[in-house]
Amino acid sequence: MAVEAAGRAWGAPAMAAAAGGCRAPLPSWWGALRGLLVAVLAAGSCQGNSVERKIYIPLNKTAPCVRLLNATHQIGCQSSMSGDTGVIHVVEKEEDLNWVLADGPHPPYMVLLDGSLFNRRVMQKLKGASRVSGLAVAVAKPSPPQGFSPGLKCPNDGFGVYSKDYGPQFAHCNKTVWNPVGSGLSYEDFDFPIFLLEDANETQVIKQCYQDHNVPRDGSGPEYPLCAMQLFSHMHAVTSTVTCMRRSSLQSTFSINPEVVCDPLLDYNVWSTLQPINSSGKVDPEKEVVIVATRIDSHSFFWNIAPGAESAVSSFVTHLAAAEALHKASDVHLLQRNIMFTFFQGETFDYIGSSRMVYDMEKDKFPLRLDNIHSFVELNQVALRNESVLWMHTDPVSRMNASVDVQVRSLLEILGSSSLGANVTLQEAGFSQPLPPSSFQRFLRARHIPGVVLTDHRTAFQNRYYQSMYDTPENIQMQYPEGLSPEETLEYVTDTAKVSRMLYGFLIKMNNSWFQSIIKPDLKGILGDVPQHYVAVSSPVNTTYLVQYVLANLTGTVVNFTKDECLNPEKSPNSETEMYDYAWVQGSLDPNSTSRVPYCVRSTVHLSKALSPAFELRQWGSTEYSTWTESRWKEIRARIFLVASRELEIITLVVGIAILVFSLLATYFINAKADVLFSIPRDPGAVAY
Repeated sequence: MAVEAAGRAWGAPAMAAAAGGCRAPLPSWWGALRGLLVAVLAAGSCQGNSVERKIYIPLNKTAPCVRLLNATHQIGCQSSMSGDTGVIHVVEKEEDLNWVLADGPHPPYMVLLDGSLFNRRVMQKLKGASRVSGLAVAVAKPSPPQGFSPGLKCPNDGFGVYSKDYGPQFAHCNKTVWNPVGSGLSYEDFDFPIFLLEDANETQVIKQCYQDHNVPRDGSGPEYPLCAMQLFSHMHAVTSTVTCMRRSSLQSTFSINPEVVCDPLLDYNVWSTLQPINSSGKVDPEKEVVIVATRIDSHSFFWNIAPGAESAVSSFVTHLAAAEALHKASDVHLLQRNIMFTFFQGETFDYIGSSRMVYDMEKDKFPLRLDNIHSFVELNQVALRNESVLWMHTDPVSRMNASVDVQVRSLLEILGSSSLGANVTLQEAGFSQPLPPSSFQRFLRARHIPGVVLTDHRTAFQNRYYQSMYDTPENIQMQYPEGLSPEETLEYVTDTAKVSRMLYGFLIKMNNSWFQSIIKPDLKGILGDVPQHYVAVSSPVNTTYLVQYVLANLTGTVVNFTKDECLNPEKSPNSETEMYDYAWVQGSLDPNSTSRVPYCVRSTVHLSKALSPAFELRQWGSTEYSTWTESRWKEIRARIFLVASRELEIITLVVGIAILVFSLLATYFINAKADVLFSIPRDPGAVAY
């Protein structure tokens, strides 16, 4: 079609000349020449992408550092609007920085930093340096033995229960520094792009390009062409959540095509009860509930890189296993109180999920009220136990109340006795020890509730990779024999079968046969290969969905409903839709075919909002609730290429301009003299009338 349209355009002057009768018909070779030129132009347009591929090598397996904002600050990284470019220099030891910061003759530099050097000391040297245009970080293997945590030494400081008005001696981690290896890097603001190189093969390609073109020779700078890198990660939001939300709000109010510049971090909490309750009503005030809780999100310096093996997955997998065990206990109906299993989302960012549930309980937007809570048990980090000991943490301030202290002691005794004969021992951390960072603190802010937080650490975290890309299965000693297929690895039993399968699914490969069988058919797209547990801005994220359906699978029952009855349970008698949730899941593969055998699951599993109340109240500068937002961006990409010297670029530009001017002049001259250049002498014998 393009060739045909071009042909018509080229043919228009000839048709006009024929209609006017003033110009002789063009010779036959002119049509052939015209067709050849059209073909060349069409071929050139088709080869444009091929030329780009010859110039650039895209880096497809990268993860950027992006900009996050709260009520007062912006953190993270960004590039300029057109991307940042620099000559690559590989830094494998700290002395290599001298070339980047002082000696190198070709600034700005794009630093390829060995993962073992990605620490606060090195980053402070690079931060603000005019000779640095960006940073690509290679994953350190093995993980840094000294530990690496870009989180804060005092996580979620200021949003827990301890303050100048409540236990001031414990505020700001005065008593215990929970994350002593925390460098705070994730909470710094960098004015250049920083990318993680996830693929070792791509890292090797970059290093080879550096070796071929950029290695200094005999102490002097390398000669052009040089290997360069370009990183694109321009962020739209600036300053703080207050600023970006105000701009987005004004755009939405006055613009026909509003441009939103940031979005709140949000998702859903997952909750379920041992005995069904009316999810759309209110539980009677005299009915008491024990809440068992944990978090399901994690974080690292890089966007959507949040394996969270110890900081999140170990605890919520334990929680899921406990929920299954209690549901299957034969004497569960004899329990005096109902149990609510709760999985909070967004806890890494100042307790988004738990603060929202407390808010909803206070505003009668949740089936339970705070008065219904008898006690609270939270599973925190539990995988890295010393001598199989779990520590029971309580709040020393609320225990000064005699009645609360009696209930806490009773709870400690029950938990301690439950571990007798098990392979785990529970011990009290100590009366004077404050609570570690935990969702329970948000409930204590609202009401004195007896509660215990279970962890594998008595004081500081055992986890040396808290909120880090190195908080991986290896961090919790998950190991499998070599040579196993994905299916054999899924079924490989290291503890109990269900726990092993959950750890494999949430830490190694989400897209496995078990997860495929327990989700709805329209949710197949959530099963990515590498699990990540970042809360994000679109919801529900895959972790939330999977926790929901794993919990339903472990605690629900299969009911004999057709697909239509399962999808529309309100049409069936005795379905009790206000008490139960129904899900039509894919089921396992039929052994004799490639089709699946779907079925209907009835459970008490529900979702509730995990959006900070600050955004519902439009209090974007709140110090009471989380205010974290994520900036929007246009594109995230990285590529390498060879760059010529400045002198050669200038010469090329000048020559190009000269050719352009000459071409314009030649075109003008040819057009002006077209009648002479392209006319054919008339036959002398022809007579015009």
